[in-house]
Amino acid sequence: MNIHNHGGARKGAGRKKNSGNFKEQTKVIRVPISLVDSITPSIEIYKSQVKSGIEVLRVNEDPVKQLIPIFTSRVQAGFPSPADDHLEDTLDLNTHLIHHKEATFFVKAQGESMIGAGIHQGDILIVDKSLSPKSGKIVIAVVDGEFTVKRLHKYKGNITLKAENSEFEDIKIKGTDELIIWGVVTSVIHQYD
Repeated sequence: MNIHNHGGARKGAGRKKNSGNFKEQTKVIRVPISLVDSITPSIEIYKSQVKSGIEVLRVNEDPVKQLIPIFTSRVQAGFPSPADDHLEDTLDLNTHLIHHKEATFFVKAQGESMIGAGIHQGDILIVDKSLSPKSGKIVIAVVDGEFTVKRLHKYKGNITLKAENSEFEDIKIKGTDELIIWGVVTSVIHQYD
């Protein structure tokens, strides 16, 4: 009888639990070949999220409508007259900030490369994946598997992701770089201390 010391289950062998690219259990599924090209970018983006530690939040499927009053008087740097406070309308932030609910998500900003555009560490960016990434827009991009937020510039076939802080270099996309524009930043939520 021949005894082989390879193959089969062995104690301590194999991939450690939650140690793969996704840091959680995975499941093998069969996908039609026609869908592979549309699914793969989403998986790569999710992998980049896990790797970079960027926190991405989805928009609530059924947001609660909450109307906040808007007053007609303008904000002054002195002491405004209470008599000028006339209720003009109400505002629902969900309606005001989110135009394509299914394609919108939130990302927490990290770093200081976009402070010139008013984006600071910890700000919440509202990102719409359904918008076309046009030159001059601020975008969430994945460059060679790394997430970044920058201003998109397209000129004569060249693409540059521009920082809005002179202490940071722009990212000039070369032919060998893998670039995915994940969405267009439409708003920034910034809280003051």
